[in-house]
Amino acid sequence: MLHELHIRNLGVIEEATAEFSTGLSVVTGETGAGKTMVVSSLRLLSGHRADASRVRNGADKASVEGIFSADSAAVDELVEQVGGYVDDGEVIASRTVNATGRSRAHLAGKTVAAGVLGEFAGHVITIHGQNDQLRLLDPVRQLGALDDYAGLGEKVATYQARRAEWLRLDKDLRRRMEARRDLALESETLQRAVEAIDEIDPQPGEDVEVKAQIKRLQAADDIRAGLQRAQAALDGMDGLSGDDFGDSEGASALVSQATNEMTNLTDTEAEGGNLSDLADRLGEVSVLLADISSEIGQALLDVPDPDELDGLLQRQTQLRELRKYAVDVDGALAWRDQARERLESMDVSDEALQKLQDEVAAARDAAREVAEDLSSARVRASKKFSKAVTEEIRGLHMSAEIRVDVRQPGEKAGEKADELGPHGIDEVEFQLVQGGNVNPLAGSASGGELSRVMLALEVVLAAGTKGGRTMVFDEVDAGVGGKAAVEIGRRLAKLAVDNQVIVVTHLPQVAAFGDAHVYVAKATAADSVTSSVRTLSEDERVEELSRMLAGLESETGRAHAEELMAMATEAKAKL
Repeated sequence: MLHELHIRNLGVIEEATAEFSTGLSVVTGETGAGKTMVVSSLRLLSGHRADASRVRNGADKASVEGIFSADSAAVDELVEQVGGYVDDGEVIASRTVNATGRSRAHLAGKTVAAGVLGEFAGHVITIHGQNDQLRLLDPVRQLGALDDYAGLGEKVATYQARRAEWLRLDKDLRRRMEARRDLALESETLQRAVEAIDEIDPQPGEDVEVKAQIKRLQAADDIRAGLQRAQAALDGMDGLSGDDFGDSEGASALVSQATNEMTNLTDTEAEGGNLSDLADRLGEVSVLLADISSEIGQALLDVPDPDELDGLLQRQTQLRELRKYAVDVDGALAWRDQARERLESMDVSDEALQKLQDEVAAARDAAREVAEDLSSARVRASKKFSKAVTEEIRGLHMSAEIRVDVRQPGEKAGEKADELGPHGIDEVEFQLVQGGNVNPLAGSASGGELSRVMLALEVVLAAGTKGGRTMVFDEVDAGVGGKAAVEIGRRLAKLAVDNQVIVVTHLPQVAAFGDAHVYVAKATAADSVTSSVRTLSEDERVEELSRMLAGLESETGRAHAEELMAMATEAKAKL
């Protein structure tokens, strides 16, 4: 529901705020006052194209802001997606248009794309104007109206999902058939590459590990020689590394000898000497040197065997062959996995193609089964829909009948439809029956008749919905007058029982049914026209209806206006 609309520098409106309540709100005003700017504002909030020519002369930008109720789960979800917030159950949508043509959109306090405003508006508001009447002539929209009436949305979605699967499989089959030779060559190349990688059988990270092992093995001789010299220095091993140490005793033996000497001296030491401490410390050094020598020996045993180097170098050469597929082993493994997936998807053997042909046929049959069920449901609903719309347009003083013709392409020629279109196997045409003549609605209805048919459709479709939407009608009563205008007002009021309805009208018969009356007034200066928007009181409504009836306020016009309002009040009480 729309609570408030604020307009600034849009068309002839410099700044105005309009408040809307539940029920039927009518918008009236003199010609050129800017009544349609209300609808233009709502179109901007619905994500429609921003037109720089709408910016008021002398202003750098125009802005529109609407405050809506947020009592829809879909709206809550959308607001959450954009990261916005709901304030006291209300959502604010706004749009600004620069004089240069650029525009910005905001929803729930966040900057969004105009398309997001369109998605938001799709949940809360529906706008009907003369362009919308023309869209009523589109066969696809006529089909959509029938589906909405019959509640076939879920069945249509099921059909479209199955059709999409059939088209996907069919496209894959055609691609394989048309490129069978090229795919066969590609398949052979990929298969050889996969086999080559499998033959090498690389392990994740193996190239890094092999490189590190080779580096260690290449340094093994130097490491072994160094350890041996260190052990010789400790233990006095002879003939090592070119007799670097000669036949001299090692450090361990010399330290042991020094320990013995110091121990012997302790017996002759005078009281209070420190030779005993020195002997103990030399003993500790001797034990430590023995431990170090033992650990060096263990380290010598752990030095890799240089004979392994040749095998590792050969393995490194094998792994380097994988660089034609990727820079490292892990990349080559990933490439192999992708190649296998590609091979599975491009199997062009006779068996694979036959299997795919069977899948295509099965998918098509599944889609057609739903399409035929959908078609039968449409045919059944079309009769009820035709009757309901006809009753409504006759209530609008239109002596005609609406028929909904559901047929399949080629049906008139006695052929069975074979085309699974985006919406099924049906074509729908709304027909206008007048004076015994049956003609397509698109080629036989006048502007006023289209207005009444559209309103009748809305009334019929609204009867099957839960309501709660905002419906905007821009001069839906164009080309209509007299009793038909009264009936239009009555049906708009009927729609407003469960929905918020806003109608821009020039007919007093329609305006009299309003629960609220918004008046657009213009003030003309020498070089500009400025309009204002305000909600009329009951007395002001009588004055405005009098003006609309007689063109000026008079006692007769006022009496007629009061009579018209009384009639409308009585009629609404019966809804």
